[in-house]
Amino acid sequence: MKKNIFKIASLSTGIMTIFALTSCDNRDIIENYSAEKTITFENVVTPKDFVQSGEIPGVTFFAPAGHKVILPGESQTITFSAGKAQALMFATMYGASKDWFFASKQPGIKLFDSNGNAITGDVSSEVQLWDNGTKTNTSGQAESLPITLVPSINASQLVKLNLAYNDVTSRFTLTITNTSTGTANETPLSPGFWAVSNYNGSQLINSTPFFTPNALTNPEITDIAQTGTIDKMITKLNANTGIMTGLSPALVVVYSGDKNPIYELGKVDDGKGLKEIAQFGNVMKLQNSLKSVPNVKGIYVAGNAPVAPGNKISTAIQVNPGDKIAYVTMFGFSNDWFYANEQSIDASATGDITSTTTLFDSGTGIDQYPGAGNHQAVFGGTPQAENVAISKVGNQFPNPSVKNVIKVTIN
Repeated sequence: MKKNIFKIASLSTGIMTIFALTSCDNRDIIENYSAEKTITFENVVTPKDFVQSGEIPGVTFFAPAGHKVILPGESQTITFSAGKAQALMFATMYGASKDWFFASKQPGIKLFDSNGNAITGDVSSEVQLWDNGTKTNTSGQAESLPITLVPSINASQLVKLNLAYNDVTSRFTLTITNTSTGTANETPLSPGFWAVSNYNGSQLINSTPFFTPNALTNPEITDIAQTGTIDKMITKLNANTGIMTGLSPALVVVYSGDKNPIYELGKVDDGKGLKEIAQFGNVMKLQNSLKSVPNVKGIYVAGNAPVAPGNKISTAIQVNPGDKIAYVTMFGFSNDWFYANEQSIDASATGDITSTTTLFDSGTGIDQYPGAGNHQAVFGGTPQAENVAISKVGNQFPNPSVKNVIKVTIN
């Protein structure tokens, strides 16, 4: 299912359109130099199935189950982020059964319409009731049958789902209400779990999260379907959840003096082209702006397309003794973040220089959850404008460490 999931040319329609405009000439040499080196940028992200996941807690302690459940008439809410094309998958036990569970349609609850507008309100039609196929419905004896829909029961009459959406944060709130009160199928709901699949710019990494209909089940779903316990699935989700990203073509500058010509920490973006890199990966404007900067001696571009995990880009650069090197590349699955060297790099440096790299916020677009924000370029969006100083990206989101995303070497 995960073979060839990353196709560099299709990581993002929005990003690719702009990258395609970038000059194919990866050198813009201003002067002649005495030595040539090669600088390489590698995307070392390990893709995970899910960008976010978590637990659906119970509300009331229910002694027979030994844990909190959602009783008829009770509700529980979860919040999560998502962009266009992503979906929410969840599962919870139909408590008054041997091995039935509620779950959304594959690959999950649809969150945006075909025009990219968030879907809100009652989405109960997205919930279905499944038979896990591991116990007979009458005696509860063990069996081994595929997961199938339970016939003749309308799941949407037992569970109500309501979605609310905040466009600024691209954050949804799902309210799950047990509406089985007084029906022939009145039941408590167990604690459950949920996940949003990672999106690589062209498809979901996992299009059948949790289980595959009409196939045999797995231990994680069996636990929730038979006993309402979620420990195994939460452990599995934790191991398979994480933020990933593509990288943009990298702009490399050879310069003299002490001032990095690409950015200045603590200063508002000067409009010379850093914003275009940080938001869309477009290096052209900054590339042209730097031509008139006195201390800039050479400008180079590595790559001409998004850099997917496991791929790398390089460019040759010309240097003289005493020169310094600076670089910048977009954190592709963000609103306005970029990687750049925080420490100055002497042109004589060789080997792995990743330790000089820091993740920065350009301060030009309102942040959303990385890889799950509908205003991000990977979803064809445009960041909502802000105008604050360039800063280091903090811990608002569980971002992977720099060394787990990008590797920079000079040879």
